[in-house]
Amino acid sequence: MSMFTTLEEAVDAAREAFIVDNGDDAIVEQLGLQKYILQDGDIMWQAEFLTGDSEGGECLPMLTGEAAQSVFDGDFDDIELIQEWQEENTLHEWDEGEFQLEPPLDTEEGRTAADEWDEI
Repeated sequence: MSMFTTLEEAVDAAREAFIVDNGDDAIVEQLGLQKYILQDGDIMWQAEFLTGDSEGGECLPMLTGEAAQSVFDGDFDDIELIQEWQEENTLHEWDEGEFQLEPPLDTEEGRTAADEWDEI
């Protein structure tokens, strides 16, 4: 999956991928989202739509049923979704391409990263 600088771009890409994988007639059962903070401080988003038959996805479940379908149909406010995001679920880039919820605090690098993350 790809990451995008805006939630709207992530949702659009997830919609396109869902249609390619499931066809135009498939019913959306779940929207999953993931927020990332890169080492340089940039925020990135990842989104995915799942059917009822889908195995768990890569993102955290955010909406199900009609609410997920509404987002799929483009009837959503990205600001509202961002406000509903729980910051403790944000993944931070620890090393290039490696993400964690929190930096390891048993090293000086980890403590420095934790201090920097707190500033973001």
